[in-house]
Amino acid sequence: MTERDSPDETEAGAQVPKEREESANTTVFRGVAGYAFAGTDIRADIRQKYGHESDLLELYAAGSERIVHKWHHYIPIYDRYLSPWRNRPFRFWEIGVSKGGSLDLWRKYFGPEAVIFGIDIDKRCAAYNGISGQVRIGSQDDPGFLASVVAEMGGVDVVLDDGSHAMPHVRKSFEVLFPLLSYGGTYMIEDLHSCYLRRLGGGYKHPQNFYNFARHMVDDMHRWYHSFGERLGGLGTECSGIHIHDSICVFDKNRAYPPTHSWVSAPTSTP
Repeated sequence: MTERDSPDETEAGAQVPKEREESANTTVFRGVAGYAFAGTDIRADIRQKYGHESDLLELYAAGSERIVHKWHHYIPIYDRYLSPWRNRPFRFWEIGVSKGGSLDLWRKYFGPEAVIFGIDIDKRCAAYNGISGQVRIGSQDDPGFLASVVAEMGGVDVVLDDGSHAMPHVRKSFEVLFPLLSYGGTYMIEDLHSCYLRRLGGGYKHPQNFYNFARHMVDDMHRWYHSFGERLGGLGTECSGIHIHDSICVFDKNRAYPPTHSWVSAPTSTP
């Protein structure tokens, strides 16, 4: 990402007033290059900023034969949500293969029992098939292709979307894959600063900004407390939690039951 997003838009799509636009312009997205780490000790940077120590940090900082690119604040977030899946049989799917280094990282982190798949639209990524996981070539906004990969995997427990980052693609993948995710599963989307980039279909308060979709999920999760019904065709009925971090959104998949409550007190003892 090498350019700043264009001016804000209101939810209706009209340009915001000039004074608001000027205020927003005081902080600009500098592009990926503008946020690149200028130091030499990746471990120290992550430890000092986030107080984080983990095997994942060590694996990432050590590097591998193939290039892997991650924002530093992602490492503790990954470890928080993905560490329960380590060293056990489960099915992990990463959308976006790129240089192949990410699949290497996940194989080392999760261990030999994990079934790991990656997809990419770039046919050159087929060269990484069978190294740290299986690679399939296709688009993340093709429902038939997505369903075929899930079938080949025998189901899916964790999805990490690091694909095109385009708003229509992010939403389409979620709408297809979240219903197919196993109960107790995790759906993580990263690089959601793309939500504010017009060239990727987003923008501040733009209707297609994925965080607006996440807000509708929140409303559907709380359908017991309002009379406006569900907006997302039942997606919210199987979401038990949503976690928002800088550029990452995590959805927990589980059955959602109508809420119930109780008053409890200890029985009074009789003299």
